[in-house]
Amino acid sequence: VFASPFPDVQIPELPLTEFLFAQARGRADKPALIDGPTGRTLTYGQLVGAIRLVASGLASHGFKQGDVFAIYSPNLPEYAVAFHAVATLGGVNTTVNPLYTPHELAFQLKDSGAKYLLTIPPFLPNAQAAAQEAGGIEEIFVFGEAEGATPFAALLKSDGQVPAVEIDPQRDLIVLPYSSGTTGLPK
Repeated sequence: VFASPFPDVQIPELPLTEFLFAQARGRADKPALIDGPTGRTLTYGQLVGAIRLVASGLASHGFKQGDVFAIYSPNLPEYAVAFHAVATLGGVNTTVNPLYTPHELAFQLKDSGAKYLLTIPPFLPNAQAAAQEAGGIEEIFVFGEAEGATPFAALLKSDGQVPAVEIDPQRDLIVLPYSSGTTGLPK
């Protein structure tokens, strides 16, 4: 057994999003996320506010603790907003490789028990085909706008009232990642 020369890391008994953004108020005007290709920036204040609004919006769309939310998208600042809104509600994120075919996506949707799916307009045809193949998807959201999906921006128009949930950091899942499937289907 090898031991580090440094003291053990103390992991607090807090929900992840609460822990990560505990100091956000003091950094409200500082950049939290910067989109490399565009330079678009979300400050800590904007990020925390957007997480609260999206969590409230998702709850109004029927999302609840324990539900699985699939994110089938390239990296965007709003990806983090969606991820932490789901975590705030006690939901489970399943992040999906944006290069997946409809069949590969359908496998992960069904295997994870996803009820909601978030994507971008160019991926919507694959997302819709996968949702139909997998069954069980209650709603598809899209960054931007596209026919046949609820705009992600609509979630930001909520009242900001987030339902109270008890999250047990020892027991409750936040993310259900899958492998790339190099030796077969993703696991």
